[in-house]
Amino acid sequence: MTSPASPSESRALILERLVGDSGEAAQVIGVGRGMAERALPLLQKALAAELGAPVTVDLQVVEVGRVPEARSRAGDAFALTVVSSPTSADAMTLVMDAHAVAVMVSALFGGDPDQPVAPIERDLSQIEADVATTVFQEIATALNGSGKRSLDLRLPVPKAMSGNEARRRVLRDGAAVRIVYGLSTSSDSGTLTVMIPQRLLLSSRSGEAITGENGETTEFDWRARFSEEVMRSTVRLEATMPLARLTLGDLAAFEPGQVIELEENAQLNARLSARDKTLFVCEFGKLGQNYTVRISHPHDAGQDFIDGLMPG
Repeated sequence: MTSPASPSESRALILERLVGDSGEAAQVIGVGRGMAERALPLLQKALAAELGAPVTVDLQVVEVGRVPEARSRAGDAFALTVVSSPTSADAMTLVMDAHAVAVMVSALFGGDPDQPVAPIERDLSQIEADVATTVFQEIATALNGSGKRSLDLRLPVPKAMSGNEARRRVLRDGAAVRIVYGLSTSSDSGTLTVMIPQRLLLSSRSGEAITGENGETTEFDWRARFSEEVMRSTVRLEATMPLARLTLGDLAAFEPGQVIELEENAQLNARLSARDKTLFVCEFGKLGQNYTVRISHPHDAGQDFIDGLMPG
C-alpha cells in the first residue's frame, strides 16, 4: 500500500484508523441499499449464465458495521477475498460462508436443486475456492458500477482464500457498510457478505443521495442532506394552560393574592409549544410527584383561528 502524498492525508489516515471515517448511518445505509438493489438483477442474471442452474439471489441485510466483522458470522469454513482500488487497498471485502459455497458448487456441477447439499465442515478444496472466486468476481462486477458512481475496483478479483490463510488475514479496521446477499436453492441456502468502507462509499456514491436526475439539487435532497443535523438540535418546550376570558377592566382590577379560577376544560386544553409555535394540544395531569402533559392531538392552526372569531 502506498503512503499518503501529503501530511493532511497522513493525518486523515491515522484518524480513520483510530475512529473510522464514517457518515450518518441513515445516509450510509440508504446509499448502500440503493447500490445493492441495483446490482441484484445483474447479479442474478450473471450467476444464472455462469452456473446454468437456478440459484436465487436475494438481498437480506444492509447495515453499518466494521470491516473485520465481515467474517464474524461465517463460521469456521469460508472463502474470503479483498479487492483493491486506486484509492484503497481494501475497497471491498467479500466473504462467502460454507453453506453458500456448497450451494454454488452443487449448482455448477449439476446437483439436484431439490435435495439438500452436503455441508462443508472442513477447509475448502481448490475447486471450491475456484467456484467462490467466480462468484466473488460476479458480485464485485455488479457492485462496481460505472461512470461517476463507479467504485473503480481493480478487477478481476484476487483468488479466494480459505482455511488458515483466510482466518489469519488481517483486515484493517474501519467503518463500513455491510451488505448481505442470500444464495439459495429450493432446499438449501447460504450467505455472501460484502463490506465496503464508508470512506470509499461516501466519496464515490454520496452524490446520488443529494442530487436529482439532472444533477440539480431539489428541496427533498436538501432536506435529506440536513435532516440528521437538524434533528439533533435542541429546543425548549413550554406547556401552557388557558385561564378565562376577561375584560380589560377585570384585568386592571387584579390585586396581589387574588385567586383566578380556571375554565372548566382548561386542564384538557394545555398547549405544548416550542419557539413560540404551538405544536400539540395536551391534557394536564400529575404522575406521582411530577406534573405531566399527555399529548391529545396535533395543534390545528386553522381551527384555532376559526375558534378565535367566535364570540366568547
